[in-house]
Amino acid sequence: MANIKDIARLAGYSPATVSRAINHSGYVSMAAQTRIDGVVAKLDYAPNEIARDLSQGRTANVGVVVPHLNHPYFTQIFNGILTAAFAAEYNVVLLQSKYDADLERGYLEQLHRKAFDALIFTSRAIPLGTLKRYQKYGAVVCCENPGDESLAATYSLREPAYQQAFRWIKAQGYRRIALTLSRSDELSATSQLTLATYRCVFGELPAPELLKTAVTTFQDGYVAAEQWISQGSSPEFIFSNGDDIAAGIRQCYRDQRMMVPPLMGQENQLSGRLLGLPTITHHFQRVGQAAFDLAATGEIKQIPIPAELILR
Repeated sequence: MANIKDIARLAGYSPATVSRAINHSGYVSMAAQTRIDGVVAKLDYAPNEIARDLSQGRTANVGVVVPHLNHPYFTQIFNGILTAAFAAEYNVVLLQSKYDADLERGYLEQLHRKAFDALIFTSRAIPLGTLKRYQKYGAVVCCENPGDESLAATYSLREPAYQQAFRWIKAQGYRRIALTLSRSDELSATSQLTLATYRCVFGELPAPELLKTAVTTFQDGYVAAEQWISQGSSPEFIFSNGDDIAAGIRQCYRDQRMMVPPLMGQENQLSGRLLGLPTITHHFQRVGQAAFDLAATGEIKQIPIPAELILR
């Protein structure tokens, strides 16, 4: 395979002149440019983009760590990152983690080895302190409130919208309220916040039989509703963690020819709009765009984006 030295020998110019001509990075006379272009065409030479990027100290690659794409939280954030990255001419590499801490550490080591300019963690299993230690190798961005950790972060500011939602539900006179969550509060900061806000408004946590975790899809919502029906513990109101999930719950009640409890979704999905469900939009597309901006600039700061309650 030909290299710059081969082109320089055949063209009769120095490797530095050949490099400038190929990369259009400095002055080259018209005669030299024409001669070098001819040799490049004859040898069918193409620059090694990876080597060139590394020599310039960048890869134009941003890795995005996601546990899965079964919930709109991840798909909307990822789409926001893609939109911003495309405009900035960056490549985005999807890195599935399945909440496996070893996989996540492996991606951080790839950052250390310069496979990426930056990593964006949409969610994580490893401690925030571990992310912080790798900032010296490249930008590391998390999509959650990092608290006291000095990390680049952007996230949906959920609590005010959750407070509004639970106060509205309480004002309607509902007391036996069911919740669906993606993960348990032991593993998820979002679940912790949801339950803490619920307790703040209602003075207690929901009854254990009304709380369902590992719910991320339409089918998961359907199964949760089946369990409530079979247990005879049908709630007065259901606060779900996604409009598609709420649609699954609704469909189960309809299939059983039972009255559908009032529902609230999240993420302002098409299903919720078609069904006229009240919802909370967390503006995750904007979170993704802000996450990319932090990854591209390397700036260490926190950008909260307020969530919004939509009543229908």
